[in-house]
Amino acid sequence: MLSRLFARTVEVSAHCDLPCGVYDPAQAKIEAESVKAIIGKMKDNSDPEFQTRAILIKEQRAELVKHHLWVLWTDYFKPPHFEKYPQLHQLFNEATKLAGAAGAKGTSDPGKADELLAKIDQIAEIFWETKKAA
Repeated sequence: MLSRLFARTVEVSAHCDLPCGVYDPAQAKIEAESVKAIIGKMKDNSDPEFQTRAILIKEQRAELVKHHLWVLWTDYFKPPHFEKYPQLHQLFNEATKLAGAAGAKGTSDPGKADELLAKIDQIAEIFWETKKAA
């Protein structure tokens, strides 16, 4: 028993503390909707302090979009999904780029936010098809 207390620990990481198996593209979509709403509010307010705060929050939300997409991409979707939906890797690649510096995170273009939301919707459609098949 004492040997277990002093045993060497192994650090592991996951998207949550347990492999909970709960996945939903809605998490990414909510954050992307927030990015789009912030871009809209930025256009309606020229106060420099508000603009600075809005940019910071928009960038944080865009990072969360990427995080939620990566969790789906790397943890939920498995090789059989990628075989059945060969466009899936490309969709995730394009969606995470649209959430990143070249997309909604790095610009205040509402068109980029709309493109991001459209990609997330395409991923969500595939996601729900895989859930029906399971």
